[in-house]
Amino acid sequence: MKIWNKEEIIAKFDIDRATNLIEKGFVAYSKKAVLVPPVQNFYFKTANGDCCIKSAYVEGSENFAVKVSAGFYNNSSIGLPSNSGLVMIFSAKTGLPVALLKDEGWLTGVRTAIAGQLVARILAPRVVKGIGVIGTGDQARLQLEYLKSVTTCREVHVWGPDAQQGERFVTVMTAQGFTVHLHKSPEPVARNANLIVTATPSREALLKSEWISAGTHITAVGADSQGKQELDPQIVARAGVIVVDSIEQCSKYGEVSHAVDAGLIQLDMLKELGNVLSQGGRARDDVNEMQITIADLTGVAVQDAQIAESVVS
Repeated sequence: MKIWNKEEIIAKFDIDRATNLIEKGFVAYSKKAVLVPPVQNFYFKTANGDCCIKSAYVEGSENFAVKVSAGFYNNSSIGLPSNSGLVMIFSAKTGLPVALLKDEGWLTGVRTAIAGQLVARILAPRVVKGIGVIGTGDQARLQLEYLKSVTTCREVHVWGPDAQQGERFVTVMTAQGFTVHLHKSPEPVARNANLIVTATPSREALLKSEWISAGTHITAVGADSQGKQELDPQIVARAGVIVVDSIEQCSKYGEVSHAVDAGLIQLDMLKELGNVLSQGGRARDDVNEMQITIADLTGVAVQDAQIAESVVS
């Protein structure tokens, strides 16, 4: 069994190969060609942390993957990273371990950002006037970085609960060519953007419906386990198109689940990302340009299997 450390993983990583494999993984998932056991979730209230265990096997692959990912959101106060994790790869023929990827959560962050990029490619407005980011952590930065290839807009409005982290966000993303406006609340972020990404571990709605302009697209990635929420369910109810990475998962948790539980939408209104990607083109072109579109990304294990495969194969 080969053991990979984070530096080796990053050195081997090829973004185009990973993106291609993850896109194919979403399509395979929606075609029911992926084995995905139920997700295990842990929530450590006193430590403000959570952990999930996800696993997947894509039919025809030589290997299957098991990923452990943890987020402990008070860690920054003691000088530790908030996110950590690893991926274990096993032979699908013998069950023997093939590789251990000690990525420290890096692969999880990147595969989530790639999903955000794929969604923006098919749902973002053709003319992006401003990008809004709710959150200032690692995932928020990755989401913005991976939007570079989707839109030429570099005007960014951002809010996060940690002021010092917000200042670091401004410094890092300014160096990448963005003009970043750091706000003291989420409202001006929403009012100045028509492409919004939410990437926080919030357990209450951060964006209100009245702040969201017609024609806006929102990619929500923070609500990846039960109890998490970033959007007012009324925003979901207003959407002309709702794309989810997994209908099964999003019906149980994520932004969609709150709207379903409130009786604001029905499950038959949801489009699974793999099915949309398999059709090609831009899903937004099929709706009125003034309609809101939403992508609810709770994170599917096939993403972990595919991004790990992109490194080891």
